[in-house]
Amino acid sequence: MSQSTSISLPSRARVVVIGGGVIGTSIAYHLGHMGWTDTVLVERDQLTSGTTWHAAGLMVTFGSTSETSTELRKYTRDLYTNLEAETGLATGFKPVGFIELAADEGRLEEYRRVSAFNRHCGVDVQELSPREVADMFPLARTDDLLAGFYVAGDGRVNPVDVTMSMAKGARQQGVTIAQGVSVVDVVVKDGAVKSVVTDHGTIECEYVVNAAGMWARQLGAMSGVSIPLQAAEHYYLITEHMDGLDPSWPVIEDPGNYGYYREEVGGLMIGLFEAKCAPWKVEGIPHDSSFTSIQPDWDRMGPYVEAAMSRVPVSLDTGIRTFFCGPESFTPDLRPIVGEAPEVKNYFIAAGLNSIGILTGGGLGRLVAHWIVNGRPDMDVTGMDPARLQTYQANPEYRRTRTVESLGMVYQCHYPNKSMTTARDAKRSPIHQRLAEHGAYFKDVSGWEGADWYAGPGNTPDAGPLTWGRPSFWSQWQAEHRACREGVVVMDMSFMSKFRVQGRDAGTVLDRVSANAVNGDSGVITYTQWLNEGGTLEADLTVTKLADDSFFVVATDTAHRHVETHLRRHIGDAHAFVTDVTGAYAQINVQGPRSRELMQSLTTADLSNDAFPFRTAREIDLGFARVLCVRITYLGELGYELYVPTEQAVHVYDRIAAAGPSFGLVHAGLKALASLRMEKGYRDYGHDIDNTDDPLSAGFGFAIAWDKPGGFIGREALLARRGQTPAARLVSIVCLDPEPLMYHAEVIRRDGVEVGYVRAASYGHTIGGAVGLALVTGDVTTGDWTVEIVDRQYPAQVTLRPPYDPTNARIKS
Repeated sequence: MSQSTSISLPSRARVVVIGGGVIGTSIAYHLGHMGWTDTVLVERDQLTSGTTWHAAGLMVTFGSTSETSTELRKYTRDLYTNLEAETGLATGFKPVGFIELAADEGRLEEYRRVSAFNRHCGVDVQELSPREVADMFPLARTDDLLAGFYVAGDGRVNPVDVTMSMAKGARQQGVTIAQGVSVVDVVVKDGAVKSVVTDHGTIECEYVVNAAGMWARQLGAMSGVSIPLQAAEHYYLITEHMDGLDPSWPVIEDPGNYGYYREEVGGLMIGLFEAKCAPWKVEGIPHDSSFTSIQPDWDRMGPYVEAAMSRVPVSLDTGIRTFFCGPESFTPDLRPIVGEAPEVKNYFIAAGLNSIGILTGGGLGRLVAHWIVNGRPDMDVTGMDPARLQTYQANPEYRRTRTVESLGMVYQCHYPNKSMTTARDAKRSPIHQRLAEHGAYFKDVSGWEGADWYAGPGNTPDAGPLTWGRPSFWSQWQAEHRACREGVVVMDMSFMSKFRVQGRDAGTVLDRVSANAVNGDSGVITYTQWLNEGGTLEADLTVTKLADDSFFVVATDTAHRHVETHLRRHIGDAHAFVTDVTGAYAQINVQGPRSRELMQSLTTADLSNDAFPFRTAREIDLGFARVLCVRITYLGELGYELYVPTEQAVHVYDRIAAAGPSFGLVHAGLKALASLRMEKGYRDYGHDIDNTDDPLSAGFGFAIAWDKPGGFIGREALLARRGQTPAARLVSIVCLDPEPLMYHAEVIRRDGVEVGYVRAASYGHTIGGAVGLALVTGDVTTGDWTVEIVDRQYPAQVTLRPPYDPTNARIKS
C-alpha cells in the first residue's frame, strides 16, 4: 500500500495492536466490544497482506484434546456465523461439514479418543464408515479407509472477508485502524511498555500487542523480547474445473496422505502439510514483503502432491490451475505464542499460530482482549505462555533445524510417547554421558536431554514403534517403577528450574508471594503455590530456606521463565535479588525405601529419621563434594534430592553408582517419574493443574497458611471461597481394568453422566491399572464411576486422597 503523509495517528492510546491480520484485527474488535475503544491498530501495509490473505480458510472445531483450543474454535465458528448481522459484511462461512479420515490403526485410535473429548466439549462428532464417507464425497477413494470423523457444523470461511468484517466491527466501536503505518520501535521504560514509534509519529500507550505474524520475532527483538517462530514454505494447489465436484460437499482432511481437500471455484483445492518442510528467510522476513508468493519447489514437493492426489484419483488426470507456495510461521513445539512477554510488562504477544490462525482467530482475539482488560486470562494458557520457550530457540540455526520437523507435526499421528527429534542436544545434564553409558533413552525436556527410561549398561535403547498400546520398553519402565517402591533408584532431574533468592527482604518477599509459610526456620523445604490476586495458580514449587537472607526455589522445567518473571515483578523496592542457577547445579535424586541406607554409606552426616526428618534441607559431605541434601520426594517414597555444583556432579554420581550395587540401586527415568507421581496424586503445573485452578479445588488446602503475618497474594479472593464446596475438584482416578491405558482427555462419568475428564495420566505399576488426575464436578464421594477409553466404558475408582500411601507414612518413615 502506498503510504500517505495524510495518515493521522493519535498521540496517546490505551492499547496499540501491531499487525492487521486476522489475529490483530480480532483483538482490536474484541477490545472495542469490551469498552476499550481507545485502541489503535497499525498495519505496515494493507489488512491481511501478511499470511492471512492466502490462508485456506478451514473452520474446524474437531481435532484438539485441549479444552482451551476446542473452546477457542467453537467461539470462533459462532463469531464467524453471526458477524455479518453486526457489520453487514459477510465472512464467507459455509458450514458444509468436515470429515477427518483415518486410514491406519494409529489415527483411528487417536481420532476416537479426540472425538470423545470433543463431544464432551459440545462438538457434535459422528464416526462414519468408509461407505458413508464415499456417499458424502463421492470422488474420494475410500477402499483403504477405516473410518471418517464428521462434524456437520464445520466448514470453510473466506479469511479476507472475516478480517474485513471484524475490522469494520472494530471501527464501529470506535477503534482506530491505520494502514500503511510501519512500527520503528516499541519503547520500554522501567521494564514496561511506554510508547510505539512509527513512521507517522509516536503513540504513548499502556499496552502493546505484537500480532505481527511472521514478523513477530523481528519486532519483538527490537524490545528484547524473544519470540522463537519461523516462517516456512506452505503449499496448496487448485485444479482446473473438475466434473462432478459439488461445492456443498464437506471439507475432508487426510493426514496420512499429507492433504486437505475442498472445492474452490469449480476446481479442487488440495492443501499440503509435508513431513519435512523448507524454512523460509531464516535470516529475517523482508519488511516490504506483502501478499508474498514463493517459487514452488516441484522436485521437493512432487511425492507429497502425488500422495495427496491419490485420495481423489480424478485429480491426477485434471490439470493444475494454480500451485501456490506462501509463507506461514511455526513454533518449536507447534503451539501458539500468546500472552504477556516475560521480558517486558504489558507487552503482549499473539503470534505463531501454526496454520490454525483462521479457525481460532475469533477466540484468540477474545482471550487476549479479556486478558488485557481484566488483568488475567479466563482460560488455561499454560500451553501457549511465551515464557515456556527458551531464548536460544530464536537462534537462526535452531529455527532452521526445528522448523523442518514442526510443520510436519501438524499431520503426524500424535502418539503419546512421541518426542521431537530435531534441534536436539542443546542442553545436557552434567552426568549425561554417564547416563548414556547406562543405556538411557533420551527425550526432549524443554530443550534438555532427559533420560526417559534405561536399557541397561552396554545396551542401545530402542523405543520400538510408536503405539497407543504398551510400548516395547514396558518391562524396563515397570522394573524402574517397582525398584523405587521396593528398593532404591537414582534419577537425574537436572532440568528442573532453580533460583537463588537473596537479600535482607528475601524471606518477606517470598512469604508474600507464597500461599504457604516459607519464612520459618532455616534448613527447611516448603511446598507451596504462588497465586495471583484472583486466587488462582501461577506456580507450584518448593522454597527452601537456607538462611535468613538466602533461599532456594525449585520449579518445573516448563515453568522456568514464568516463575522467574512472576517473582521479579513482585519484589518492588524490597532488598531481594533473584539469580537463575539452573545450570549451576545438577539435581540427582536418590529415592526409595533403601535410599537412607545408600546415602548413609556415602556421608558422615546423620541421616536418621530423628536427625534428618522429612523436609530437612542441609549441606552434607559426599566424597569430595559439598551437597545440598533435601529430604523430599516427588515419587512418594523416602528419598533425597541432591543439589550438586555442576563441576562436582560426575564425582557425586560416580560415588552413588559405585555404592549402588550393595543396595540394589536401579537407574530410573522420566516414565517412572510420571507413573510414581500419579500413584501419589502429585500435581504438575501446566499438565494437570493450570492458571484457572485455585488451590482449594486443586487439593492444596493443606498448603495454605491462612493466618500468617502479612498474608499472601490472592488471600482475599480465596477467603471468599473458604468453607464452600468447590464446583469442581481435582481427584485421583484409577481404571479398575488393568489393560486399557489412559493418557489425557478421557471422559469421566458418574452414574452415567459426564462430569469431567482426565487431565494427565500414566500407568500405576504398583496399583495395577491406569491412574490419572481429573477435574470433576459435583459430589466426588458417591456414585458409580466410569472412564471412557477409545469408545468403551471402564469401571473406575475416584478419590480425593492418593491411591498409594494416602497417609504419607512411607515418605516420613
